[in-house]
Amino acid sequence: MPRERQIGLVTAISVVISNMVGTGVFTTLGFQAENIRSVFALLLLWLLGGIVALSGALCYGELAVRMPRSGGEYTYLSRAFHPAVGFLAGWVSATVGFAAPAALASVALGNYLARVIPIFSPLLVAVLAIALATVVHAAGIRVGGFFQNLLTGLNLILILFLIACGFLLYRSPEFGITFESADLAPLWTPLYAVSLVYVLFAYSGWNGATYIAGEVKEPRRNLPRSLILGTLVVTVLYLAVNVTFLYTVPIPELAGKVEVGFLSARRIFGEAGARFMTLLLCVALAASASAFLLAGSRVAKTMGEDFSRLRVLATVNRKGAPVPAILSQAAVAIFLILTSAFESVLVYVGFTLSVVTTVTVIGLLRLRQVEGKNPAGYNTWFYPVTPLIFLALSLWMLSYSLVHRPAQSLLGLGTVLSGLVVYLLAGPSQAPGNGRKRAP
Repeated sequence: MPRERQIGLVTAISVVISNMVGTGVFTTLGFQAENIRSVFALLLLWLLGGIVALSGALCYGELAVRMPRSGGEYTYLSRAFHPAVGFLAGWVSATVGFAAPAALASVALGNYLARVIPIFSPLLVAVLAIALATVVHAAGIRVGGFFQNLLTGLNLILILFLIACGFLLYRSPEFGITFESADLAPLWTPLYAVSLVYVLFAYSGWNGATYIAGEVKEPRRNLPRSLILGTLVVTVLYLAVNVTFLYTVPIPELAGKVEVGFLSARRIFGEAGARFMTLLLCVALAASASAFLLAGSRVAKTMGEDFSRLRVLATVNRKGAPVPAILSQAAVAIFLILTSAFESVLVYVGFTLSVVTTVTVIGLLRLRQVEGKNPAGYNTWFYPVTPLIFLALSLWMLSYSLVHRPAQSLLGLGTVLSGLVVYLLAGPSQAPGNGRKRAP
């Protein structure tokens, strides 16, 4: 018997927002500012990221309504192409796609907290954050949903407070947005496309609700709404918070720094106020890590339902929580925390996730060609312009990343392709219709 759908629209939107807001927006601007010294060019980069994310959300909304089953790209690509292609996407999601961003959010949390309480080890804090999120989500869907909504609400209040105080309490002596040839020059350089990797990582999570689609109430109505509304909210917040960062902290001071939020808070509130705001930023990062574990575990659970030798991942407790799948995500996240460098993981994960979402949008084009419009309800707005915009910007970024960040990019491609070996070992697929027909 299928389980009752228990996740409402508010929680689904919360998952999208918390999957997006976290590590990226509080850490990546410093990496972008190393090569781009124009306020206009930096803000345009974040606008382009929002366009990519919103275009993707509009496309994924149709896929989610066509196939209202948990699993995200794993489910969609299995039907659009072949179960093996879906498995590759699921392999990425079940290994590094969510566990790595959860690890990055937890590491950033540890680094921020060390600014306030130096006696705390950043690595220990990061591991404990993953452990706490694991315990909460293992307690059941309702407990995890409440916890997610609470952290997301605090997250949004924090960002709005930081934005408001940045402009009300601080007067920047040197901020200005110009529109000159020097501001446009970075746009035509390969490094600008590579910088989009950092931005798209910050926006990753716009597809978060698709990974828990099988547990969302009224999926035909709530799935597209959660994706679109969540992405729109975060796009506006990202533009506003990055204006705040650039308004309060000069670009040379931001360049190469990870704790961008701390630097801005110190300018606005002084040293004591910055410490308090940093504690609140830690709440935002905790919400992000929690959301990644929640979504990633649902992909692993769905794969366990479909492949006999992965069956243990589909096991749920009495409260509906897939404990083995949650633990698998936590284990990978902790491993990455203890073994990997922050920026290298950032580029690697950003590139890998973009490969998967790009192939998925291509899958939508294929489904439209084979099956026509979606008879179940929602169809992608402004089709085919929307998916073509997404593909053009994503392929532009991916091609330049391969050339200028070959190590991380090739590692990302290797991660995707390594899933073929696991696919052959996982046992026969038992997905509905072999991944070709509509999932129930």
